[in-house]
Amino acid sequence: MTLPVQGSLGTWETRAIVITMMPILIGLSILQMGSGYILETLEETYLGNPTLLVMVPVMIDMGGNLGCIMSSRLSTRLHLGLLTFKLRDENLQTNVGAILALALTIFTGLGIAAWAIGEFVISAPLPLVDLLAISLISGMILAVLAIVISIGATWLSYKWGLDPDDTTIPVVTNVCDILGVIILSIVAIIIL
Repeated sequence: MTLPVQGSLGTWETRAIVITMMPILIGLSILQMGSGYILETLEETYLGNPTLLVMVPVMIDMGGNLGCIMSSRLSTRLHLGLLTFKLRDENLQTNVGAILALALTIFTGLGIAAWAIGEFVISAPLPLVDLLAISLISGMILAVLAIVISIGATWLSYKWGLDPDDTTIPVVTNVCDILGVIILSIVAIIIL
């Protein structure tokens, strides 16, 4: 099913964008406070394993970035009238594969970089195997969730007549920031 481009998706009026985005941004700001609260409650876990602190900012950032890449690609296809939400859509499969390959590369590098920094800076760093496992497992889970959230946010934006260029990236970034903290923490607690 190819989705037609709706006229309302191309609205460039400042007033319309502000009216649409203000409630979304307020809700997402409140949600971001939850991320800080989660980090604060898990302070002992991170201070007990300072090598994990190297992973936190990258994990938070990369989940949102991967989701934003997917969202922008879907949004472009929507504006071109080429977007389908079918699982057999070759373009959608290609984009999903590219995001997963990018995530695999990034999170492997993150595990190695965290170990290297730990070796030089921290007196009792975590073993490389543990850091790679934490990074790859949490990173790939986060990448899959970022893909699902991107597709869902694009679809909902279209269904509600909103421009996904305005709505998907803030939503995906904020939700993936919080999920990045939660998933990294849970995986670290399980592995350690």
